[in-house]
Amino acid sequence: MTDLETCNLSNVDPEDISDVLKKVEKSFEIKFGETELKDVKTFGELCDIIANKVQGENSNDCTTQQAFYKLREAIAYTLLIDKNSITPDTDLQMLFPRQYRRRKVKEVKNRLDAQFDILEIKEWLKWTYFVGVIISLLIFFFKWQYALSGLAFFSFSGWTASKFFATEIATQTVGQLAEKISKENYLKARRNRATINRIEIAKKVKELFKTDLCLEDKVLTREATFV
Repeated sequence: MTDLETCNLSNVDPEDISDVLKKVEKSFEIKFGETELKDVKTFGELCDIIANKVQGENSNDCTTQQAFYKLREAIAYTLLIDKNSITPDTDLQMLFPRQYRRRKVKEVKNRLDAQFDILEIKEWLKWTYFVGVIISLLIFFFKWQYALSGLAFFSFSGWTASKFFATEIATQTVGQLAEKISKENYLKARRNRATINRIEIAKKVKELFKTDLCLEDKVLTREATFV
């Protein structure tokens, strides 16, 4: 089996696809019916269904650009700095010093009324929790009670650290964050939420699938099948 075959859309776990579809629902503020997608066979068919469900007057403007302007305003307001000093290439780590990073990022999110994750725990800590889970799984062969305790401990402590103590910025620049916001909070990123750019919708859906499922452009064609 070639590398390309192993990365095909048809090889992705259905639960992972379901997780991405939940992000699509949140971003475009839509809801799929229980059986609405059961007959969808290709990525193009899925994009067409999403485009038809999203309501709004068509406007041929760039949502990522609008997201940048809204993000720039929110950062400037939160940090009390000149918005003109913020460009797409501005480094987020420079804007948000570590000592008050979590609080200020939260204030920006509240200002935008958008949900996005850019903070993570240190790499060595992620590996510690990962190795702990693997060791716990191996212990199942010897003492399942200890294995369950280990899984519970490392899973809970890993979740707690990510939820409450993450301070590392995973997104490098303001421009990259604007792109992230525009795909994960599409309608909230727009200047006028009553409008949409229909040409962009399939592109934003594709970006979500690429990022979350580690797929390449050449794999996510309209003809790409789910099974």
